[in-house]
Amino acid sequence: MPIAHSVGRTAHNGLTDVLLVQILLNMNRYRFPDPQPEPIDMDGRIGRDTISAIERFETAVMKLPESDGMLVPGDDTIRALLDGLPEGPTKEKLQVVMPRAKPAKLDLCYEPLVKAMNKYQINTPLRAAHFVAQVGHETASFLYMEELADGSAYEGRTDLGNTQPGDGKRFKGRGLIQLTGRANYSAYSKDCGVDYLANPMTVATDPFVCVDVAGWYWNRRNINQLADRDDVKAVTKAINGGFNGLDDRMDYLYRAKQVLGIK
Repeated sequence: MPIAHSVGRTAHNGLTDVLLVQILLNMNRYRFPDPQPEPIDMDGRIGRDTISAIERFETAVMKLPESDGMLVPGDDTIRALLDGLPEGPTKEKLQVVMPRAKPAKLDLCYEPLVKAMNKYQINTPLRAAHFVAQVGHETASFLYMEELADGSAYEGRTDLGNTQPGDGKRFKGRGLIQLTGRANYSAYSKDCGVDYLANPMTVATDPFVCVDVAGWYWNRRNINQLADRDDVKAVTKAINGGFNGLDDRMDYLYRAKQVLGIK
């Protein structure tokens, strides 16, 4: 289930878990009998409104005789909330996978994400789950489209094709899966027919390019095959070169599998 610990009255109430429950309750408002409840403030803090919404969902929607105002991973209420989500990949489901993503970022990235996933055959629930999980981690839920460091550490890195003065900063990591180094910018430019060597910042500022470069890298490294095996360690190594942030990537993957109905 998408939550890791209990949520509600006398519960653990971790920030991300509470936020996920608030998101799911708001997405299921259409199922409540009239008058439908007002949306809950999605702030990750447990309070009277969230507990009341849990209780009302269980009694008014699920028709349970009573509610204790508490949810735990794997319980029937969490499954019922997930069942209320729209069919197929949707922006709403993406919000559940990335509960801390800003709505404006979700709006900006959703259409480019769908386009790139179709283009690069990331077209099964398992492939989609792994792809979204990896880009979720790499960007901290679409918060960062560009590497925070200034890129000077890449100066003179001939293994990245950085052979000219200033290449380290010029071709620092950008995009949902950070494209790094003159050689990679050159290869992407060649495959796309657009000169990103001349305009490297576009990889971070144009949402379609920002997402497309991630799909391009995914396809170039044949990561669909690793996703088909459901091998999160192999997928992570292909993206990262090691296993940095593996637990966080697995948390994203766990939520993605839940909303996409993968057992």
